[in-house]
Amino acid sequence: MAREDLSILAGFVTVAEERSFTGAAKRLGVSPSAMSHAIRSLEERLGVRLLSRTTRSVTPTEAGEQLLARLRPALTEVGQALEELSGLRDRPAGRIRLLLPRFAMESVLGPKLGQFAQEYPEILLDVTTDDSRMDIVAGGFDAGIHLGEYIEKDMIAVRVGPDHQPVIVGSPGYIALHPKPKSPRDLLQHRCINFRHGSAGVYRWEFQKGKKSMSVTVHGPLIVDDVALVLRAALDGVVAA
Repeated sequence: MAREDLSILAGFVTVAEERSFTGAAKRLGVSPSAMSHAIRSLEERLGVRLLSRTTRSVTPTEAGEQLLARLRPALTEVGQALEELSGLRDRPAGRIRLLLPRFAMESVLGPKLGQFAQEYPEILLDVTTDDSRMDIVAGGFDAGIHLGEYIEKDMIAVRVGPDHQPVIVGSPGYIALHPKPKSPRDLLQHRCINFRHGSAGVYRWEFQKGKKSMSVTVHGPLIVDDVALVLRAALDGVVAA
């Protein structure tokens, strides 16, 4: 059913209740002639007369009464459904699908889950962790969390955490056996743990000093796609040899 059909049917019910085109038009905020024309078009389309018109009153015909009996409960149900939806503006409810990388789950969302559940008990939070920089819209997600540099320019972004400053670290055992790098190029002589950033491939370590920037492709015995596993592998001495 087209949107205008629903409006015309609602107008028919109003005319039948008011027993007047003028009264119905005033109630709905339209002109009497527009209301009369709409009902006449509905009757012509259905091929039956729905209202008996006299100079003093308007009354439903037998066909009109049958239609009214079906329309009143249906329109009432539609009205109730719209009122319930309007109520959601004051009481958040429903399902929210979130997409975020695993590091954001641990550092941003995880610590707030308990508080969120208490403050919004009627919201179902459906969380997907994925480090592949999946398209939020194409994936059917309502929102996502990611590093600012990976957010498309046409997306609406809200900061949810402070800036992250990456650093190069090594376990005490590794540092004891290898000289500390003094420049990014020194990393080429070290055994490093690589991180695969989803479909973007293995991450090239990025450095910036003032307006100068560079990236280095490091090498080592391990490539993973989980930040927590990177830290665990480093602490366990995977690259200490």
